[in-house]
Amino acid sequence: MCLAIPAKVVKLLGDGMADIELEGVVKEVSLDLLDGIEVGDYVIIHVGYALARLDPEEAERTLALFAEMGRLAEESAA
Repeated sequence: MCLAIPAKVVKLLGDGMADIELEGVVKEVSLDLLDGIEVGDYVIIHVGYALARLDPEEAERTLALFAEMGRLAEESAA
């Protein structure tokens, strides 16, 4: 099973690379599979590659669902 997650582009690094941020964690990823990505865009990340640009509202809804799943998992473990 694979999981791709939305993350926000916070810095373009050149050579097809960018820094993305997810919940305070910044990672370097490749933008080689996409054109025209800008700082502030949301992209779907999988194994170090940005696979697609994502509408900001959809990204926020998806991230909220992930947060809710994490909260529910913590509650059920307690």
